[in-house]
Amino acid sequence: MELEGIGAYLKTRRDRVTPAEAGLRTYGAARRVPGLRREELAQLAGVSAGYYTRLEQGQAGTASRQVLDALARVLRLDPAETAHLHNLARQPTAPRLVRPRPEEPHPRVLTLLASLGEAVPAVVLGRRGDVLAWNRTGHALVAEHVDFDAPHEPVRRPSVPRMFFLDPLTQDLYANWDELARIHVAYLRLTAGRYPTDARLAELIGELAMRSRHFAALWAEGDVADCTVGTMRLQHPTVGRIDVDYQVWLQPESPDHRLEVYTPNDGASGDALRLLGVG
Repeated sequence: MELEGIGAYLKTRRDRVTPAEAGLRTYGAARRVPGLRREELAQLAGVSAGYYTRLEQGQAGTASRQVLDALARVLRLDPAETAHLHNLARQPTAPRLVRPRPEEPHPRVLTLLASLGEAVPAVVLGRRGDVLAWNRTGHALVAEHVDFDAPHEPVRRPSVPRMFFLDPLTQDLYANWDELARIHVAYLRLTAGRYPTDARLAELIGELAMRSRHFAALWAEGDVADCTVGTMRLQHPTVGRIDVDYQVWLQPESPDHRLEVYTPNDGASGDALRLLGVG
């Protein structure tokens, strides 16, 4: 699957900003586009309509930081969306995909994971959402139906995006699946902008778009978001309801890898996690 270019992203963001939100008066005139016209966005950003049109068509070369920041301001992009716009602008028109070597978690990440013991559920995730390591409580919380040792072998590593959209047992686990699905897709798009030549990432996105209508619909919306903190509401098959917050720890030596830890939101959830830790 060909990953997204700057033109497609600008189009989806332009479509979601109404003239009123941008401070324009339409005087009740009928409009053929759901959001801003190209000419309107160009005027508000201080660039020529012709230049913006070429930019959206992928024919304008590399846009300056000032132009991109102006477009981001008019399009009301948040920091993650703005970073994604800049990432896309740095891409070549037709990036050549390469197949990176299997990821290996940094020793410091594994040391940090080991220091948590089993009291705190934790999972180490790679660039594409592959599970690189987990402790037994983290495994029991999010994927107890998967072999605990699977992350040790790259060909068997569980893929969180694949499980989330293609595995019925994983889908049944999350009471707030719809909310989390949007976050998964938005973060995957942010990652795709950071790594436009990653063939494994392109294959993952293509597979999910082909096999999951939910993923395809969310991907088409074009949303981008970072994923650092949030809430998971689970109906766990072994211990019942669990409400946890997740938070992500990043390591400077391995910025692609994320140590995700889970903490209970109430006493009952804390009791349930303790049961998983000794199970």
